[in-house]
Amino acid sequence: MAEVESSPLTTHVLNSADGVPAARMALSLHRLDSNLLLWNLLTTGTTNEDGRCPGLISRAAFTPGMYKLRFETGQYWDILGQTSFYPYVEVVFSITDPDQRFHLPLLLSRFSYTTYRGC
Repeated sequence: MAEVESSPLTTHVLNSADGVPAARMALSLHRLDSNLLLWNLLTTGTTNEDGRCPGLISRAAFTPGMYKLRFETGQYWDILGQTSFYPYVEVVFSITDPDQRFHLPLLLSRFSYTTYRGC
């Protein structure tokens, strides 16, 4: 994982059904190889007790392109002893200006999710 202070990409996962952060959710960050049209794994992580996963990527590694954050939502709900309609959630987004900061929250319940670009 990259150093926490330098990550230009952050996420915050919230279990909106129970009104708590989604702690201990596995996730992975990928970048699309535009020549081969294949996703390359950049890093994996797990959300902390606050539902955040600091240090996703360093500023130096954050270049223009298409990225994907994959959240292992089914596994998260399984650990809680519940079933879920979505086995995973993938959020695909384009970065044209890597000098900006990007925040990608994920709000989820067992049968729905929503995301947006925060600051």
